[in-house]
Amino acid sequence: MKLVYICSSFAGDIENNQQFARTACRYAINQDCAPIAVHLLYPQILNDTVPAERENGIQMGLRILASCDEVWVCGKRISHGMKCEIAEAERLGISINSISTEQIKGEINMK
Repeated sequence: MKLVYICSSFAGDIENNQQFARTACRYAINQDCAPIAVHLLYPQILNDTVPAERENGIQMGLRILASCDEVWVCGKRISHGMKCEIAEAERLGISINSISTEQIKGEINMK
């Protein structure tokens, strides 16, 4: 079972973005993967509006990303935090897959 890092937007429409991340995690589970979405965890502990705490959350997320088999870039919008995650995955040679909103919401199977 692959460990996949769910890379999707958090800032902006936080409620809908969190729901989308949960749906992306469910999609990953249905693809026989173990998803991790740090933006569903760290904002519960850290204050995203405090720059130092936001940066700390990004750095902790990158540490977790380093342990993943793949990074799934979910949806069309690429935020600043996502750009950091994508750059780190590229630097580490971790496979990056783009997963469309339609795939996630429509449960289109990747297999």
